[in-house]
Amino acid sequence: MLLRHGRTAWNATGRAQGHADIELDDTGHEQAAAVAPHVARLRPVALWSSDLARARQTAAYAEKETGLVATLDPRLREYSVGERTGLTLAEFRDQHPAQYAAWEDGRFEAVAGAEGRADVLARIVPACRELVASLEPGQTAVAVTHGAALKVALVALLGWEPALGDSLRGLDNCAVAVLQEGASAGAMRLAAYNATPDFASLAAGG
Repeated sequence: MLLRHGRTAWNATGRAQGHADIELDDTGHEQAAAVAPHVARLRPVALWSSDLARARQTAAYAEKETGLVATLDPRLREYSVGERTGLTLAEFRDQHPAQYAAWEDGRFEAVAGAEGRADVLARIVPACRELVASLEPGQTAVAVTHGAALKVALVALLGWEPALGDSLRGLDNCAVAVLQEGASAGAMRLAAYNATPDFASLAAGG
């Protein structure tokens, strides 16, 4: 299961966060507290999290409900957004028009200091595969991560063409994507996307 962190004040105001260490706001804490019992019902045996504050704080609620201790892994971080950090789209467009045009065209790495898709995939997919490889058949693991990084990881883990990810909207705060083992070795299938409580029936593969 891939779980997006709860809301932050920057989420609420549309500011790009990237690697900025922004904490959950009051709503984000409420979201994380609400989703944690539903995560626990899936009886996860492993809990990993991005090391950024908003993910760590979300994972802390899951720790309380599951009794697990989160493994913090910087490979699960959001895209680094470089000079977009802290800016709304309107501010980014006005302050960096050329970089904004490149970003609009999907060339995220053209923004000074930002990561591109390949950069993020090179770290987040191996982390997710390591987490899956640590499981026995039928076991569940949870990775607490970030919206944009989560979506590109999901597409890669499913073996989809990258362009198909553009047809998926981003996950809401504290929503999940649930992946299950496919019929062939190493294959994954999508069981749920942008799900919010209650998704506990997925524990039985339903």
